[in-house]
Amino acid sequence: MEQLSSNKSQGGMQGVYRHASAAIGTDMTFSVFVPEHGPGAKLPVLWFLSGLTCTHANVTEKGEYRAACARHGVILVAPDTSPRGPGVPDDEAYDFGQGAGFYLDATEAPWAAQFRMRSYVEQELPALVGAEFPADMGRQGITGHSMGGHGALTIGLRNPGRFRSVSAFSPIAAPSRVPWGEKALGGYLGADRAAWRAHDAVALIEDGARLPELLVDTGADDPFLDTQLKPELLEAACARAGIALTQRLQPGYDHSYYFVSTFLGAHVAWHAERLNA
Repeated sequence: MEQLSSNKSQGGMQGVYRHASAAIGTDMTFSVFVPEHGPGAKLPVLWFLSGLTCTHANVTEKGEYRAACARHGVILVAPDTSPRGPGVPDDEAYDFGQGAGFYLDATEAPWAAQFRMRSYVEQELPALVGAEFPADMGRQGITGHSMGGHGALTIGLRNPGRFRSVSAFSPIAAPSRVPWGEKALGGYLGADRAAWRAHDAVALIEDGARLPELLVDTGADDPFLDTQLKPELLEAACARAGIALTQRLQPGYDHSYYFVSTFLGAHVAWHAERLNA
């Protein structure tokens, strides 16, 4: 692991790192904020998964989470959203290829060899974080924005024993039923829609996946609300399954990091309450 930068903030250290990923087959970059802590202390971990076109840098530079993480003693880890670089396949569209990994392991050529973000986020990067940082991997939470909100919900639903808390911002709640998701799931996983269900939060809940509770914030003025996000489908699925969903439409807010940064501190506090219980 190579440290690319390190800056003191809110008493803690914000670092950016690069490592050679066995799961992906190329170098991957991620950021970690570690609050100030006592010698030998182990801190809970909150994962933040970013959205389409983003890297680790978007939330690191715009998220305004460090004060809340310092106050509550929470490490925040922000991975990249896909493999990148020479030799990595790509697509001209913003919603497919590099920057649009959708947190799944692709099965279709030419994506299958390197687009393995599910394995990377669920297995490889947690092992690295647990080994290299003062992280208590028995206390993990996960959140994310848009495509990353989809990732947070699906990874949380598939791994209920690992994550004590799951939240999301503007998640693509039912990707099998919206253009972003149909394009990505079909392109990466093929035409068999049954294979898509493990990567669709609403479908996972319909198929029996359960979490005790979820927190979701979405901007009421988000231009993608009705066409791509469809929070009403998540609300209906949780109601049928008995999952305690707190879903808030925030008046006047859109899909940007102006929205995310406004409420990310509150999400950190919500996760900390559960991670420190």
